[in-house]
Amino acid sequence: MVALAKITAKGQTTIPQDVRAALRVGPGDLIAWEVEDDGTATVRRVQPMDIEYLRALEGTLGEWSGAADEEAYRDL
Repeated sequence: MVALAKITAKGQTTIPQDVRAALRVGPGDLIAWEVEDDGTATVRRVQPMDIEYLRALEGTLGEWSGAADEEAYRDL
């Protein structure tokens, strides 16, 4: 499927109805954009559980955010 949409001066666009139907999204739903190095982008529907999981995961990563960790993992 190919669907065209214009970007406004504020960087906004309307997601075409066919695309919203294919993604099964509506008002209030979340979408994620994944941009590749070659400039292609993929958009997908994000489940609320995904957001809760990511927020929970983010809270566990603080223990690796110190200066010693930055030094140890700088070359990875």
